[in-house]
Amino acid sequence: QVQLVESGGGLVQAGNSLRLSCAASGRTFRRYNMVWFRQAPGKVREFIAGINWAAARTYYANSEKGRFTISRDNAKNTVYLQMNTLKPEDTAVYYCAVDFDSDGFPSSPAAYDCWGQGTQVTVSS
Repeated sequence: QVQLVESGGGLVQAGNSLRLSCAASGRTFRRYNMVWFRQAPGKVREFIAGINWAAARTYYANSEKGRFTISRDNAKNTVYLQMNTLKPEDTAVYYCAVDFDSDGFPSSPAAYDCWGQGTQVTVSS
């Protein structure tokens, strides 16, 4: 099993940046693709970005491409989400997740085997 712990969320003004971290422990982190999702109040959990195990390939939801950057440091067992030019509509709980079976980045939350507890991001206007 993999344990995931997100951090780095908080309250920021629109236009500012945040970097979220997801620290992993347990099974060999560097073997797996990692992703970030978010869930706003009253909305479904949505895919944001994914990165493959070697950090050689990334994939983004169209809506966040250009503002958000996913990266990972396998030596630190950590995946990051750099979020720039934040908007009030980015307000949500942000989650990292791992899929032990897929070589891709499924957009459905049901495809993922393990989740962190989430970190709240609130963007004020």
